[in-house]
Amino acid sequence: MNSTQKVAVITGGNRGLGFASCRQLAKQGYEVILTSRDEAKGKTAAKQLQTEGLNVIFHPLDVSSDNSTRELAEFVSQRFGRLDVLVNNAGIYIDNQADEDSISNVKIDSLQQTIETNLYGALRVTQALIPFMKQQNYGRIVNVSSGMGQLTDMKGGSPGYRISKTALNAVTRIFASELKNTNIFINSVCPGWVNTDMGGADAPRTPEQGADTIVWLATLSDHSATGGFFRDRQPIDW
Repeated sequence: MNSTQKVAVITGGNRGLGFASCRQLAKQGYEVILTSRDEAKGKTAAKQLQTEGLNVIFHPLDVSSDNSTRELAEFVSQRFGRLDVLVNNAGIYIDNQADEDSISNVKIDSLQQTIETNLYGALRVTQALIPFMKQQNYGRIVNVSSGMGQLTDMKGGSPGYRISKTALNAVTRIFASELKNTNIFINSVCPGWVNTDMGGADAPRTPEQGADTIVWLATLSDHSATGGFFRDRQPIDW
């Protein structure tokens, strides 16, 4: 690897927004580590991008597992010794299962399962990988959130997903405050309603369109935004 080539990790990279983000970052010259919980699907996705001539490799990652996260950090350390970009994209949406789409009847187990992936997963991976950024005083972290987590526009339904994304936004703000006066920026993004397995076929945006602001935040120049919430490259309310 070229010593000046930037390295990016993307969670949930085997499909949808994560896959599109891998492709767009690789096209900008990044060495991309595509991660996913499903090893077979992750390898297939990475191979597809490799056939496009892109510098993408696969590594398995279950964001809900301390061991899996530690193994990824060890791989990054041994293979690259640096990390420049982290996109916390892995997420689940299970509120529409088993008639639990109301805060009145959602099971705590379902909330815990959603929060384990969407919140603790992002935090776990960030904690494991941010030391590489601190070593070089450079990093760009993008937390893929949702307008459904906006307190200013909070509505009913989808309680687990909404709560997990609101909490993820809090993590963004806390990290940004603690990283103030460094060249490590962390922001949340709402990609919009995207045509993915999670978003559904009726969604108006392609994964490529949804990934645009993710990649923009991942490649911010120095002295740019941190601790913000963005959609279509514009700040939005929390």
